[in-house]
Amino acid sequence: MKLVKKNIQSTARAVLLAESEAIRQAIDCIDDQFEQIVETILQSSGRVVVTGIGKSALIGQKIVATLNSTGTPSLFMHAADAIHGDLGMIQSNDVVICISKSGNTPEIKVLVPLLKRTGVVLVALASQTNSYLCLQADFVLNAHTEREADPLNLVPTTSTTVALALGDALAVSLLTARGFTSQDFARFHPGGSLGKKLYLKVSDIYPHHEIPTVSLRATVHEVILEMTSKRLGATAVADENGQLAGIVTDGDLRRMLNRFNLPELGDLHACDIMTPSPLCIHPDEYATHALKIMQERSITQLIVAIDNQIKGFIHLHDLLKEGLV
Repeated sequence: MKLVKKNIQSTARAVLLAESEAIRQAIDCIDDQFEQIVETILQSSGRVVVTGIGKSALIGQKIVATLNSTGTPSLFMHAADAIHGDLGMIQSNDVVICISKSGNTPEIKVLVPLLKRTGVVLVALASQTNSYLCLQADFVLNAHTEREADPLNLVPTTSTTVALALGDALAVSLLTARGFTSQDFARFHPGGSLGKKLYLKVSDIYPHHEIPTVSLRATVHEVILEMTSKRLGATAVADENGQLAGIVTDGDLRRMLNRFNLPELGDLHACDIMTPSPLCIHPDEYATHALKIMQERSITQLIVAIDNQIKGFIHLHDLLKEGLV
């Protein structure tokens, strides 16, 4: 095979342009029937079963993954395997989405009558709306494309892109109709940094730390010892009632050295060098909110408090360790 390296960039741009234009044209195919499909799935007591063959099967698997992660129970059934036993997974209250560019492949022609016999609602996702599949289906998701993106008009490119985009449109329409929240999303994505961003709270982190605290009248020496022993680079300052009065950080110590002469340091107390009314965060806040505050204020720790009662500290290193940064 002779390699042709010229015009590589223009070829890539032409592919992306063709696929983006096909998706733009698909927007015009969103009609009342699309809305009826969404409502049918919402009202169904079964699952969404997606089937297809070849590249359509791969697109179907991605659509199933997206539906499951956004609250619509789904499963994938390969069209070829369906007629060799996998049809047994179908229940009469399911909604089946069959993906096929032509809608006329031999496997689809065999499968469709078998699906109709089970009593399921059949949705066709196809490019040719006058195909066998579309004529037999209860609903049609029109994935019409003029041509594929390759020069030979043979490789499934534009057609699979449109099918995938319609699957995303369906999934997002369903989650919007259900009022799906980020908390719901977190239940299905508990692993990795994405899951942690959605469910990890300050209360999950701060109890692992000691609580550096000094009184208002603590000497500078006592302040430094407390900060050093607890290793958080800061200490809370509490009044005589144990209420939060301020915070002393490494930065406060450096500013102290600039403001006072060395002989004066022995006469200083925590109340003289602290930052009063420091920023705090509630234990029930999400860790991502703590990170946002730290980033906006260019600080590395926050006091965790409830109604001015000191509960602990959360440090930027905690968030780094959890993979939130």
